[in-house]
Amino acid sequence: MAKHSVILFKPYPMDVGQKIHIAGGPREGDWEVIGVSERKVKLRCPVSFREFEWNRFCYFVEEEQDREWPQHD
Repeated sequence: MAKHSVILFKPYPMDVGQKIHIAGGPREGDWEVIGVSERKVKLRCPVSFREFEWNRFCYFVEEEQDREWPQHD
């Protein structure tokens, strides 16, 4: 069997209350996780407090400790 370089993506197991930062894409920015189901995730913007529910889409890349949240540009 031939061997190849393969990139593996795993859905991130989000929990209510987590503070997250999405780097890139249309949902870029800081969010608070306020709801999680098997298929959906509900996020709240910490600045506008608007809430959105989307199909689960986040994948784990890295975790940073002692990071300012939300970020101010």
